Amino acid sequence: MSSTIRAADALARRLYAEGCRYAFGMPGGEVLTLVDALEDAGIEFILAKHENAAAFMAEGTYHRTGAPGILVATVGPGALNGVNAVANAHQDRVPLIVLAGAVDADEAQTYTHQVLDQQAVFRPITKASFSLVPGAAHVIADKAVGIATEGRPGPVHIDVPITVADAPVPAAAPPHRAKPAPTAPSGPDLDTARTWLAEAHRPVMVVGLDAMVEEAGPALLDFAETYGIPVVTTYKAKGLLPEDHALSLGGAGLSPLADTHLIPLLQDADLILCLGYDPIEMRVGWRDIWDPTRQRVIDITAAPNHHYMHQASLSFIADCAASLTALSEGVAPRKTWENGALTATKDALSNAFPTEEDWGPAAIMDTCRQVLPRDALATVDSGAHRILLSQMWQCYEPRGLTQSTALCTMGCAIPLAMGAKLASPDRPVVGFCGDAGFLMVAGELSTAAELGLKPIIVVFVDASLALIELKQRGRQMKNRGVDFAKHDFAAMGKAFGGAGHTVTTRAELIEALQTALAADTFTVIAAVIERGAYDGRI
Repeated sequence: MSSTIRAADALARRLYAEGCRYAFGMPGGEVLTLVDALEDAGIEFILAKHENAAAFMAEGTYHRTGAPGILVATVGPGALNGVNAVANAHQDRVPLIVLAGAVDADEAQTYTHQVLDQQAVFRPITKASFSLVPGAAHVIADKAVGIATEGRPGPVHIDVPITVADAPVPAAAPPHRAKPAPTAPSGPDLDTARTWLAEAHRPVMVVGLDAMVEEAGPALLDFAETYGIPVVTTYKAKGLLPEDHALSLGGAGLSPLADTHLIPLLQDADLILCLGYDPIEMRVGWRDIWDPTRQRVIDITAAPNHHYMHQASLSFIADCAASLTALSEGVAPRKTWENGALTATKDALSNAFPTEEDWGPAAIMDTCRQVLPRDALATVDSGAHRILLSQMWQCYEPRGLTQSTALCTMGCAIPLAMGAKLASPDRPVVGFCGDAGFLMVAGELSTAAELGLKPIIVVFVDASLALIELKQRGRQMKNRGVDFAKHDFAAMGKAFGGAGHTVTTRAELIEALQTALAADTFTVIAAVIERGAYDGRI
């Protein structure tokens, strides 16, 4: 066996050791060695039609496997095409390894074609940016994995110059850096927190992305049931507590309608326990919604509070599950919410999002949730439909609904669904998208056909940027720049090698969903709705 390998092999082997099995992108001459090394290491390279969609596919696999996603982009336009999705990964806390081709440094001194400072582009939207050098190939690979996955996850960019990818490096890698062990609170502040828990009559938990990343769901369920604490989650953390549980209040932070019921409950609480709550997902209406000088607020997070969206009375930088264990030691449960406010809030939320309409967005979502199996995975892109779906789509496990919650990117639902289906081929996967978002990424349906993937794509067809049009009307502005033509989305699905259905009733949707579940290809279901269908519903 050779004592040396290529520098690109060092990267690929470290990523394989971390559990990565897929990489996505669009190759160019500058990344051919990278693609070759990834495939040799056992990581399948998936040819996408655009780097932006490729990165969302990579995120889709991450949510199913737990391993970092991999985006491969060639020099210049390839790398720049991925900027939006890399920024999305940064804000949505997604570990994404961005491998970009680059012109050799000495070549760049006398050559200008496609030469730009890619690290300057990626530094502000990644946790770290490297330029691979042969002497540190193994170290950079290990650093990239560690930085991407530890603490609050995020993207790491690595420029790989053409000749460096082929440069020989030692085959034997140095030992990987040991991952830090989970930490728990201790000391006088922990004693205070235990006292507050013991004295609480009206406690509430606000649970976020850190808790999901740390897989704190079982500890959360046990703690909530033991102490009778209702749970509000961010949208990314939906399902950490199954949403049909009596203590679940669902997701919060985007729907003003939902928040009119949730915020008063929080303001009535005598203890607010923020578990892994990262407010990057929340709309500005959640800024300073509680007063830590009047209410007892405990923050347990993976990183210090530099956001200033809220403040806390006590703050712990610690592991979520370990913190709940430490907090509960010696604290006896007591009855909570005896004033009836919890039951009233749950009833109000149920009434705020009714499912009885004959047809419209809520009817479509309700029908899909009823027809599709309990273990169906869902994705959704940004728009008015996402606000409503995030309230109405019940999740029974973490990552049951995947969406761009922080950067709020249109067009992500289809590639996210494709990545999820690739990594979990035995699970039903449905992607909900607006018609404008669909048009942004329609070409990736050809990728789904080429890969034999069978997600179900439900398109809300109203020929309008519905959320923006709603805001426009709310400001008494004229209708400008938000309307476009109605298109035959079902025909597009068929044209790219899938199945297509246009539906205008619940009965037609039920039939289309049942057919799609048994289909041997992907299915596009165009659900036609009226303009203004979201008015008063979000």
